[in-house]
Amino acid sequence: MRSTGEQGSGLRADAVRNRARVLQVAREQVAAGDDSLQLNAIARLAGVGVGTVYRHFPNRHALWEALLVERFRELVEEARAAAADEDPLAGLQRLLRFTLARALEDSGFAAVLESAADTDARTVELKRELDGATAQLLDRARLAGAIRRDVGPGDVRRLLCGVEHALRSGEHGPERTEVYLGVLVEGLRPPR
Repeated sequence: MRSTGEQGSGLRADAVRNRARVLQVAREQVAAGDDSLQLNAIARLAGVGVGTVYRHFPNRHALWEALLVERFRELVEEARAAAADEDPLAGLQRLLRFTLARALEDSGFAAVLESAADTDARTVELKRELDGATAQLLDRARLAGAIRRDVGPGDVRRLLCGVEHALRSGEHGPERTEVYLGVLVEGLRPPR
């Protein structure tokens, strides 16, 4: 697996600058409402060759991963806090709400969250940490009889991405979001 990651990975100074410039331009594009992340356009705007962009980010997904490292760190911290919650079901609901809010704010976040084919070693590690904290939370919720036994961290991620997609396909204000989250939580409960 190729890492598109750390600047301290032996890159020349000009390569580090080019990578930083590409990330800066990509962030500006997303902030301006353009989340298409067309690598050719970003190369032009960054003033670097297309090959330079592709060397650092072999595809759009790899660029999203690099842009979202901080968001995934926040998600891991939230999952750890949820796993430590005295009430595991309340912790799970808090984690689901937090994650869904981030996914609705940022379509790239949702795409990386649901992906099984990440290219950046940092993303792989952060997802491993996320799944570990979520597994702890799910184990506690199972012991409390709050959720079914056959659901794992990967299932929760995919289900949340499904809810995110469903909300994006229609009106997704706070009321609808709560309705959909309620349906998801009910579906996680053990069969009666």
